[in-house]
Amino acid sequence: MKWSDLPGRHSLFWKLACLLVAFCLLMIWLSWSWGRYMEVRNQFLSDEARHTLSHYAAEAEQAWSAGQQAGVEQWLQGMQQREASWVGVIGGDLQSLGDRPLTDSETQRLTFLRGLDWPIHKKGRPWLRVPFPGDPSVGSLVIELPERFLPGQYRVFWRVITNGVIPGLFTLLLCVGLYRLLVVPLNQLREQANAWRADQLNVRLSSHTTNRTDELGELGRAFDHMSERLQSTVALQQQLLRDLSHELRTPLSRLQVASESEQALPQLRERVAREVAGMQRLVDDTLQLAWLDTERAPLPGEAIQVQALWEMLSENACYESGWPADQLHCSVPADCWVQGNLNTLAQALENVLRNAIRHSPPGGVVRLAGQRDGAHWHLWLEDEGGGVAEQDLSRIFDPFIRLDGSRPGDGGFGLGLSIARNAVLRQGGGMWAENARKGLRLNLLLIASEPCTAPVARGFSETSHRPAGLRSSPQA
Repeated sequence: MKWSDLPGRHSLFWKLACLLVAFCLLMIWLSWSWGRYMEVRNQFLSDEARHTLSHYAAEAEQAWSAGQQAGVEQWLQGMQQREASWVGVIGGDLQSLGDRPLTDSETQRLTFLRGLDWPIHKKGRPWLRVPFPGDPSVGSLVIELPERFLPGQYRVFWRVITNGVIPGLFTLLLCVGLYRLLVVPLNQLREQANAWRADQLNVRLSSHTTNRTDELGELGRAFDHMSERLQSTVALQQQLLRDLSHELRTPLSRLQVASESEQALPQLRERVAREVAGMQRLVDDTLQLAWLDTERAPLPGEAIQVQALWEMLSENACYESGWPADQLHCSVPADCWVQGNLNTLAQALENVLRNAIRHSPPGGVVRLAGQRDGAHWHLWLEDEGGGVAEQDLSRIFDPFIRLDGSRPGDGGFGLGLSIARNAVLRQGGGMWAENARKGLRLNLLLIASEPCTAPVARGFSETSHRPAGLRSSPQA
């Protein structure tokens, strides 16, 4: 397995791995530390028991020092009232230091005595030997461990706590962590999907989910982007329908007036043909804009020489507009090659050129220039139409927006620049507007390409004067 095959630094894999490793280490530490603690509690005498038995041994030593055998016997009689256990005091030779000698069974029990620090494994009450604290060689206290001092009285209870309750609580904490890490963002994604199903396209995920750096954060950002895309697409379609219906009212009204008029048949046919052609052009452009805005399939790309493309488009534009060729200047170098779809790019550049010609005054000049900008070519086309207001520079790309009051000219439905920008965006480029010295400058950023040996103009000039699929489009 290569390092490149491992998940990324911010992958959800590492969060889950850290969580599970931490859980395992915590359980191991808990088993070790809590197990030792419970071993002490269940197999060794408590501090209280040790202190009490050591105190008894000190009392027995004092009784021996004060009255020898009589003192020990008197103390033993008092212990019978205090503890319901066998108690004796023996010397170093395992003989009783009291008046009453030890029986054979008691002597046999003395062969194996436990100390205070010994573990207590056997069931029952063991016998303990506690040496005198002052002089252990003199004697020791021997006592059958009292019932109340037996360790492990709650052994079953603590086993349930140790082996069941505590691991269950930590497992519950692990489940809570996994729930917050995985299920909570998935629930938010489900809620957003349900909102889409209810046509609530404005619903967005919380920043806590979208700001994550793992796969779920990427999925959340993709969901939000998809939601924004759906919302903008639906809004665009609705706006296009409203604008299209509004634009169709005028030619339909003129058709109704023409049908009710007393015009001669040739004039009536000419009027009907002109209005139908305008409506057909409007519908075609609207459908083209909707397709460019919603279609995301990759377009077939090829190397395109901008200079050759400009020559063909300018020739068509001069023929249709009546402009002389010397009013269309191109200073783009011959090595300006871009990557894109020929028909789509030609339509975009043609729309921009027709828009510049329409809004330039008689005798004006339209210029196309460009320069290499890293992996892109930056092209700009300037006219001499006086420009537009600064606040309207971004609005001119909106569908059905016409600023005829600020720029001289007529005609068009306000779709040309929208189609051009969408066509450029589909090819990985960009398009924006700014005011130049005498008019408007439209900037195009296109992906640069290596020169091709075959002449590009020949590919679409032998059969027609326009690239295949290229057609006239009214401009904004």
